[in-house]
Amino acid sequence: MSDDFPVDDMDMAIVEQLRLNGRATNQQIADKLELTAATVSARIRRMEKADKLRVVAVSDFAAHGFNVLMEVAIEVDGRPASEVAQELAEFPEVFAAHLVTGRYDIDMLVALHDFDDLADLLLEKFSQVRGIRSMVPAIVVDVIKYKFDVAPIEAREAL
Repeated sequence: MSDDFPVDDMDMAIVEQLRLNGRATNQQIADKLELTAATVSARIRRMEKADKLRVVAVSDFAAHGFNVLMEVAIEVDGRPASEVAQELAEFPEVFAAHLVTGRYDIDMLVALHDFDDLADLLLEKFSQVRGIRSMVPAIVVDVIKYKFDVAPIEAREAL
């Protein structure tokens, strides 16, 4: 489909229903929006084909036994930050790694089962990665906002 795919209010309403309940059936969505299940199904397929919608599953950290969330800011020296980030991203504890501007070169988000895993991760695993000059870990004490649907259709329209 073309990039000028028109997303209308009904499409947005379907997306909103999926955001509220990703397990909703086409019939459940249709009932809420006073449509037919066939219409909902067709619109979802059309948005998927046009790359305007992707249905994904997001798991809960705590439900999988991860009780410690941490941000780690890393300063790199003597090696390209992209290489260091690639190597760090291989660790299963790292669920996001970003090359960033500013004081640090890499920013990572890490999930651990408990605090007993912290020393091993920082002192045994991360410290073996060549090129790390410094690491500044920050333990998450409260999650104020965790929004996984970060690509609203409106933002993609502007691209």
